[in-house]
Amino acid sequence: MSHQLDEYDQRILQHLQSNGRLSNQELAEIIGLSTSQCSRRRIALEQSGMIMGYFAQLHPDAEQNPIMGMVEIKFSQYSPSVLEKFLQFIAHEPKICEVYKLTGRYDYLLKVAVADLSQISLMINQLTALNINISNFNTSIVLERVKENHHMMYSGVSNE
Repeated sequence: MSHQLDEYDQRILQHLQSNGRLSNQELAEIIGLSTSQCSRRRIALEQSGMIMGYFAQLHPDAEQNPIMGMVEIKFSQYSPSVLEKFLQFIAHEPKICEVYKLTGRYDYLLKVAVADLSQISLMINQLTALNINISNFNTSIVLERVKENHHMMYSGVSNE
């Protein structure tokens, strides 16, 4: 991904990140480009991988797996085979929504979405069974989503 981003590209990305449903015409008006120029830039950003996709942000009540958890993982030691097993597991585990490699106390943070708490326990047991040198887990359950994907979820605060 060696796409050079100029000011227009960055503004397009910023506005699409806030509202991926903007039409090329709406986006062009906001950015100050013609619709055709904006369309070409958007396509180039998609083709270069700068825009990886579009999605709908669901209300927690509409989600099939409404319980969100954060699982921090600490490895006692790394090896290529350990990392490969771990990456294969997270790639194929549908309950894992996002994974971040960290600095600090833990090595990875997994954002998981499940129907009930027993599913998080089962997933941790499956990770442990992989024998991949995990020395510590820390699991937290999300009580309330206050801000997510740049949008305030709490009804008492405006996004503007």
